[in-house]
Amino acid sequence: MFGTSTYHQTIRKMVVAFGTLFNDISIKRTNSSGQVIETLKVPVAYGPKQKFMVRIGNPNLTGPAVILPRIGFMMSQIMYDGTRKLITVGQNKANINGTLRSQYNPVPYNFVFDLAILAKNAEDAAQIVEQILPNFTPEFTVTINMVPSMDIKTDVPIILNSVNYMDAYDGDFETRRSLSWDMQFTMKSFMYPEIEENKKVIKDISITLSIPGGSNTEEIGSFDYFRLEDSTHFTINTLLNESGTKLTTETSDSNLQIIGSNETIGIRPDPLDATGNNDFGFSLSINDEEVKWI
Repeated sequence: MFGTSTYHQTIRKMVVAFGTLFNDISIKRTNSSGQVIETLKVPVAYGPKQKFMVRIGNPNLTGPAVILPRIGFMMSQIMYDGTRKLITVGQNKANINGTLRSQYNPVPYNFVFDLAILAKNAEDAAQIVEQILPNFTPEFTVTINMVPSMDIKTDVPIILNSVNYMDAYDGDFETRRSLSWDMQFTMKSFMYPEIEENKKVIKDISITLSIPGGSNTEEIGSFDYFRLEDSTHFTINTLLNESGTKLTTETSDSNLQIIGSNETIGIRPDPLDATGNNDFGFSLSINDEEVKWI
């Protein structure tokens, strides 16, 4: 179990998907007559709110200055979600270029993100907040290509949990003012296990059977079962017909005899190179001679 190198970049994809939601937000500034005089795109950065607040409060620190308004976000918690648990032994399968890949069911986890909107005036902050909140009712769903090698795309709901407002107005007149809106979100996603590869797809099924009768010479009429080729004098494997469609094993009966001819039935996909994603039928053969499929 442990020690197997498995990395589907799930956490990375969660962070990227969440941050992408907020990377196209702009604010407009107008003059006294209501005309737009400036349009600013709000920058988005990954990092804790406290980091940006320290730089705002200490402009003499080395490094680039923090431009307001801005949005900062970070993943703060990952929690197992037992309410969405799937069957542990269930598997997903994919046929990629004739090779069957399988993967056990993913494990549900909730990813908690904290988002902070920082601004130096209330108008800028309000414009940003009003571009975000109407899209969450209280959730917004995105589709993420979680495991491309298995062609697994998952709809991930992003739930808005809370919204808080803070105005840091304390301090002298030389202190830079900063407003902040704090939001918390939960992404309901999954963590995916390793993929088992190099499994071949079964495309050819061949069964040899005989029809039991009263003797080798009498004509056979209706029958209740086929006798499979692995039957012995002690155990007879039979495949029931309309009276029962399951494979059974019955104790040998001294009155049960088989006729002299065995028939081999073969079933293949049509066309033979069809994959699981194609629309295909089946071809039927008896003793290697193709017959019409009924």
